[in-house]
Amino acid sequence: MTGSTRAEWKVRATAADAREDREARVISEELDLSVPAAKLLADRGCRTPADAERFIMKKEEQLYDPFLMKDMRLAADRVADALTAGERIVVYGDYDVDGVTSVSALLLYLRERGGNAGYYIPKRDRDGYGMSVGVIERLAEEGCDLIITVDTGITAAEEIKAAGELGIDVVLTDHHECQGILPDAAAVVNPRRDDCDYPFDELAGVGVVFKLMCAVETVLCPEDTLTDCVRRVAAEYCDLVAIGTIADVMPVTDENRLIISYGLKLIERGTRPAIESLIRAASEGRTNGKRKITAGYIGFTLAPRINAAGRMQDASTAVELFTTDDPDKAEELAAALCEINRERQGTENEIVTEAYGMIEAEGIPDDDPVIVLSSDRWHHGIIGIVASRITERFGRSSILVSFEGEGNDGGEDDIGKGSGRSVKGVNLVGALAECSDLLEKYGGHELAAGLAVKRGNLDAFRKRINETVKKNGIRADGSGASIEADLELTSGDINMRLAEELYLFEPYGVKNPVPLFYLKDAYVADESLVGGGKHTRLLLQSGDVTVTAMCFRKSIGDIDLYPGDTVDVLFNLDINEFGGMRNLQMIVRDIRLSEAVAAEEEREKKIYDALLSSRIGEVGLTTEERSSSVPVRDDFAAVYSTLQKELRFDHRVFSIRALRHLLMTRGFNLSYVKLKTIIMVFRELNLIGVDEAAGAPDVFSFSDVSVKNKTSLDKSGILRKIRNELRA
Repeated sequence: MTGSTRAEWKVRATAADAREDREARVISEELDLSVPAAKLLADRGCRTPADAERFIMKKEEQLYDPFLMKDMRLAADRVADALTAGERIVVYGDYDVDGVTSVSALLLYLRERGGNAGYYIPKRDRDGYGMSVGVIERLAEEGCDLIITVDTGITAAEEIKAAGELGIDVVLTDHHECQGILPDAAAVVNPRRDDCDYPFDELAGVGVVFKLMCAVETVLCPEDTLTDCVRRVAAEYCDLVAIGTIADVMPVTDENRLIISYGLKLIERGTRPAIESLIRAASEGRTNGKRKITAGYIGFTLAPRINAAGRMQDASTAVELFTTDDPDKAEELAAALCEINRERQGTENEIVTEAYGMIEAEGIPDDDPVIVLSSDRWHHGIIGIVASRITERFGRSSILVSFEGEGNDGGEDDIGKGSGRSVKGVNLVGALAECSDLLEKYGGHELAAGLAVKRGNLDAFRKRINETVKKNGIRADGSGASIEADLELTSGDINMRLAEELYLFEPYGVKNPVPLFYLKDAYVADESLVGGGKHTRLLLQSGDVTVTAMCFRKSIGDIDLYPGDTVDVLFNLDINEFGGMRNLQMIVRDIRLSEAVAAEEEREKKIYDALLSSRIGEVGLTTEERSSSVPVRDDFAAVYSTLQKELRFDHRVFSIRALRHLLMTRGFNLSYVKLKTIIMVFRELNLIGVDEAAGAPDVFSFSDVSVKNKTSLDKSGILRKIRNELRA
């Protein structure tokens, strides 16, 4: 369908719909909420007003005793001893946002408690992922007594053994899956340990660090209660813990929901100047006054800037920002992160352009549900983001493989790093498991995964993974997958009250997603490009409501929808705050022609195909359709002159829908059959160069052709055939 991923759309429904509807109305009346907000609460398991109030107020969650975590007492005592004895402590972390915030929070805590503490984060291009024996040897030479790993280390048995042999103790904190025998460390703190009975095992790496800091605080301050210690640590560091938890896409349930909620309040109050500097730098002077800080803002605005440092250069830039107490330095470092992010965006756009070019040049097999691309030039820190964009644009799972930076010489044994993103219904890591014999390694989740593959196995891998996904019933056009909306709204539901009530559901994330709404039959009143042409802004009308709808990372050509169209929309409801003004806004997740209009256009396509294949009797044309299906000379002249004008401005690529809309703005309303016929006749008679875009039905690239002699349209076999079919 036009403008869409072509996945099936569903509105969540259960056998308990009628009961949930009654419960929602009671919740609405008792808590003075709109009916849609109450329905969302009922859908999230709130049966009564008391349930709904507990969900909103987060009364059902609690922070657990950190000492319930296996080895936490050993870890806290060892860190407290190091602080008391003045030992040299090094915090060893990862280069993503979870790792950066883990390092920053723990480093600040240790130094605040008088510790002699430093840190080390590997460089992606030099050190790769995880701990390194060479780095540990350097730390030993520098006099390190204790290493505390954060967001890493659970698979570093050899490296931790080497540390012990060099006289360095290691307190290991991590949250990744444990594999086999645990490293021989002074303490191994990981809620995913098989022998750990901690009530919640889905903390981020920085969440585990938060629990460690709370535990150390109780050891250092035995006169205070555990509750007092936890409150003190949370008030000082929960902003960083929230950022890392959000960025690592951890489930927003249980402890994480409390941590994120409290951390967002700290950020909103501006308690950490470094974060304030980053917010100002990210806004680039575009906002006035305070804005609502949400998990979405952290995830889509701040986290990419923090992450860019580790992807492109050195994650220490972000750590230095979060740990400085110099306002001028904070402003300088925040600006540097934004500049690195712009560099990342530039590199990302270059890879996107090249990847799209590959897809256009080579095409995608019609029955391949997974797009697999590779290059020797792609930055392997960026390909995951590009895979997300490809999946979003084409509605198919995608995997990008980069051989860049691996010392490869073009041989069959070269190792490429891959990153993949998937659509709902395709378990990507499960599919990779069925290709494991072709991979060097792999890992990840249902919708995002990483891998390493030899160049010589790449073609076999591409074939195998597509066979695997097809075997599970997912087709290449996405029709085997589906997108499920929480609720269908009418125009009367779309208002500022509902948008404000949605803040009550914050923080959003995995297992507590941003509500997805469905609206039918909205009228496209206007459209424009924004953000330097990267995004499309639509003005939609539904009943008495007119609202802006943002299609991020979609050009007008991508969505192929125009003023005058009637559309169905899947969207999140948002409040756009700019220049002190607050306006209702849709964030479009998927958009397509309304069912009636789409059916009408599909019928026009069938008419054209039937005319060319002499099956017009199967269609059953009306008198009006017969009269509107044969173009006359004036129609040809209108299309020809329009294309000539556009070609002078180097506008060459048009879908039939785009060309129809352009002609309508100039007073010519041509049916699909007429316009497709004219285009094909132009190509047949070589009046205008016409090339069909690979893998994009009804999208054409036009070029000027020097016509020396007049050509009669009657010479066209296509035109004669259509005329004859309609006379029959």
